[in-house]
Amino acid sequence: MAATTSCFKHGIPVLASPQQNHPPSHNCMVNVKMVGKRDMMLMGARGGYENGKISKRFGMVRCSGIGIGDFIGGDLLRPDLGQWLSDVEEHKALAIYSPHEGGYEGRYLNRLRYQGYYFLDLTARGLGDPETTLTKIHPVCPAHVGKQPIARWYFPPEVDYRLDALPPNAKGLVVWIIEAKVLSKSELQFLALLPTLRPKVRVIAECGNWRKFMWKPLKEIAGLAANEGA
Repeated sequence: MAATTSCFKHGIPVLASPQQNHPPSHNCMVNVKMVGKRDMMLMGARGGYENGKISKRFGMVRCSGIGIGDFIGGDLLRPDLGQWLSDVEEHKALAIYSPHEGGYEGRYLNRLRYQGYYFLDLTARGLGDPETTLTKIHPVCPAHVGKQPIARWYFPPEVDYRLDALPPNAKGLVVWIIEAKVLSKSELQFLALLPTLRPKVRVIAECGNWRKFMWKPLKEIAGLAANEGA
């Protein structure tokens, strides 16, 4: 009879081979067969799932990591959206850390959109000097392919140009910067101070990844919070 064990990472019971006397590996991919959500729901319909336990006649043990998010989709349950909105208004510049698989940040972006914010999406790679690109007239050299002469075009400030184009009922402008982990500390410090220079601007910088969606004040990440307290 096959031995049973539990995957501590996902909280899903797994069936192990008789020769396996040690816990499964971290990714639960060595000689194991995972039980999907559909099978567990069928077991519940047949009376095999009672009070957080699975009947022994299915050859499984107690499953301790199952919650409502496993059945309706954990990405739909975001109880921290209210805290997200209040922190955006309080700190005005946030550093966010999203899961590697992506997709979760869209929930928080849409909530800001519902509040009346407009967005300026930029990537930190190739941004150049953030102060010059966002708040000053800056030059851009187009590709010349080695044949044409090197030309220089001048563009208006990205933030000021978008602020002037906002409709009257807009709440503000969110500068959403992806791959901000490549920016230097001084560049992050300017982004943290940008809402002070432009009161209608909010800054969201994707500074890395984490197991769940989380955020911190950008001043804290850039090292400005300690300087202000000193």
